[in-house]
Amino acid sequence: MDTGIRARGLTKRYGHRVAVDDLSFTVRPGLVTGFLGPNGAGKSTTMRMLLGLTRPTRGTITIGGRHITDLDDPAHTVGALLDARAVHPLRTASDHLLAYAQTAGLGRARVAEVLELVGLADAAGRRADEFSLGMHQRLGIATALLGDPGVLVLDEPLNGLDPEGIRWMRTLMRDLAGEGRTILFSSHLMSEMELTADNLIVVGHGRLLAESTLAEFVRANTTQAVTVRTEQPDLLSHALHRAGVPFERAPDASLLVTGTESGTVGRIAAAEGIPLDELTRVRESLEDVFLRFTHDDTDYEGRAA
Repeated sequence: MDTGIRARGLTKRYGHRVAVDDLSFTVRPGLVTGFLGPNGAGKSTTMRMLLGLTRPTRGTITIGGRHITDLDDPAHTVGALLDARAVHPLRTASDHLLAYAQTAGLGRARVAEVLELVGLADAAGRRADEFSLGMHQRLGIATALLGDPGVLVLDEPLNGLDPEGIRWMRTLMRDLAGEGRTILFSSHLMSEMELTADNLIVVGHGRLLAESTLAEFVRANTTQAVTVRTEQPDLLSHALHRAGVPFERAPDASLLVTGTESGTVGRIAAAEGIPLDELTRVRESLEDVFLRFTHDDTDYEGRAA
């Protein structure tokens, strides 16, 4: 069965406010796709439309070409986590999962399996109002996994998890994608997105800003730069200036050369007989690239104290 997610011309208006604006993208099976955007970019609204919780004003978003309400067995096709705290506070973890399991024709054995999988087996009899944020998150993930779905839609699944939990969740998503499942997840933790996602969908003000592999996104939006260190920085500076290569002097006496590759810098230095102690290509992080790329689409931006 095709479990790919496709949005075509997806639009959602709330009165005069446009939350999602003619959005089109594809999430392919077998890959972990990260869903990125500043606060208010329309990510959660898009996920809610995918899950049939919000009706689009215009356009479509489908799973395998079908709206979620038209799926033969949605509980076993799609698993979702939108709000980890959406649990009755007086219900135990086991009873919470059992209520969902029974609607999908599943029993206590599957509940026990997912509790073990997410690390909550010892907390099965504890009430939700005793849970930490991280435990709520694990319970929400367990709920999403109940039906052993081919599609997972996860809104901020890493929120509240400790380092062990973050690593476990990262491995889980990659393993599930390796089985051919479709994984769409949002996160503001750029370092984890960089370690986990294969593809990225980036939105701002409800519009598509980018859709590509993570590596292509970083490469396309990064200015080439090389760090050079030598005991003859003045001589190298003059050589770079004559070659028309832009650079800056760093406080540690190294040079930051922009707009060219390390090989070019090395050849300029070699032609002048300048020995180099370091010649390193500077690679920007996904966080650096994302913040610069979405700067004009950020509504809520703090200021330095």
